[in-house]
Parts: sequence; C-alpha cells; structure tokens
Amino acid sequence: MTLPTLATQLLNGVQYGLLLFLIASGLTLIFGVLGIINLAHGSLFMIGAYVAFAVTKHMGSLWLALPIGIAAGIGLGLLLERVLFRRFYKREHLDQVLLTFALILLAEEARSALAGNDFHSVPIPALLDFPVPIMAGFSYSAYRFAVIAVCLALAAGLFFWIERTRLGAVIRAASEKPEMVDILGIDARRIYLVVFAIGTALAMTAGVLAAPLYSVYPGMGDGFLIISFVVVVIGGLGSIAGAFWAALLIGIVDTLGKVLIPKGAGLAVYVLMAIVLLWRPAGLFGRRAA
Repeated sequence: MTLPTLATQLLNGVQYGLLLFLIASGLTLIFGVLGIINLAHGSLFMIGAYVAFAVTKHMGSLWLALPIGIAAGIGLGLLLERVLFRRFYKREHLDQVLLTFALILLAEEARSALAGNDFHSVPIPALLDFPVPIMAGFSYSAYRFAVIAVCLALAAGLFFWIERTRLGAVIRAASEKPEMVDILGIDARRIYLVVFAIGTALAMTAGVLAAPLYSVYPGMGDGFLIISFVVVVIGGLGSIAGAFWAALLIGIVDTLGKVLIPKGAGLAVYVLMAIVLLWRPAGLFGRRAA
C-alpha cells in the first residue's frame, strides 16, 4: 500500500468513524439515561438523509439542509418522547423493542409514500466540490474535510454540554445512578425529553452529512444502526467518551480492512468487539459491575 493510499484510507476511516459517533452518541445517551434500546435510531439517520435530499432538490442547497435537519430532529425527538416513549419507560423491554420496531416499519412506509423506493443522489455543495492537495500525488475531498470538521465541532459541543454544564451533570447522574434524579428533586421528565431530542437530532444530522457521500436509499439506516450498536458496546453503555474513541477505532479498522483484507473486512469489527469484550466486558469506558 502506497503512502497516499494509506493516508486516504486513514482519513476516510476518521470521517466514517465521526459519522458513526454522531449516531452512536445519541444511541448511548438514550440508553444510558432512559434505559431504552432504540432500534429505530437507524431510521432517524435515514430520515435525516431524506431531509437532505428533499431540501437540496427543492431549495438547491445542502447548506439549508443542515439547520433544517437539526431543527427537525429536535422537533421529532420532542414529539416521539412526549407522545410515545414516555409511556414505555416502566414497561418490559420487549414492549420497548416492539415499539421501536413498529417505528421502523412506519418510517419505511412513510419514506416509500413520500419519496418512492428509488436510489437518490445528493450533490456535494459547489463550494466544497474540489480536492485539497496534501502532498505530492495526494489530495483529499474538501467536503469530507468539512464533514470531519462539523462532526468534531458537534463532538466538542456535546462533550462541553455533558461535562461542563449543570444540565450535563444531571444527565451524567441520571446515566450512572438514575435514583439520584428523584433524590435531588429534579423533574426526570424534562431530562428525558432533552436527552431524547438531542439524540434524535444527532442521528438526523449524521444523515444529512452522509447523504452526498453514501447516496439516499430505502433502509440505509439499517447497516449504520448495527455498526453503531457495536460502537456502543465497545465504548461502554452510556459513555460519550467511549462512543467517540470506539467510533474512530471502528471507522479506521473497517476502512483499512476493506483495502487490506477485502474478503474478511466484514468480520473485522466484530472480531475487534469480541476481543474488547473478552478484555473488558463492560467496554473500554464502561462501568464495571460492583
């Protein structure tokens, strides 16, 4: 493998890993605080991609799709938590799984009715549709650099919110010791509402950013959901830092695996997950059982 090829694959791995982080961070937040395994999280990613397609098609600008996707994600998250998920917190896990599976089916039916079953392409914004020269014989897509920058900015904002704000401290407490929220006299419903809205917005934002890179097609969230679950397991349930480093690790392993061992690339991330769980059953940043 030549140096330019290696550099390209490493950057691709970082970009892919950061998109996975946006999805997995919302997934691990919702599970850590609300205790719900949201199987419909991949559908939220898909909805974000279709928002990018619709906005670009009708308004001609991906730049508008990003704030619209974030706002739509927050709104949809608030709606889903208030109308549906709030009624299932104390129900059996099977009921929660059935609810999220039903949401997947509803999302697919709505997508089919509104956008059809064709594959769609979303053009890269003209302002970022050029290669950035890095070294002799090697350049990299300006749009992919922009995706990396946006994901890092969102990751930094999320870390600051969780680690440096009062609400973030309450969310950490709710994730580690849910009973602390009641003891402190905090309205748990407000915490759950905020967490679900932020998690939904992160997944839809990832969909908007990914649309020009992976096209837009039915069921596109399924593969991302599965690999995001792997990120959450490797990083540790409920850990944002774990999701970040695990996503980068998986992104690089998956991307390099497709180049170095094409026939075994599909197994590489799952072998990595098995190794991590044998070494640290709670994940890299997960809390060990007392």
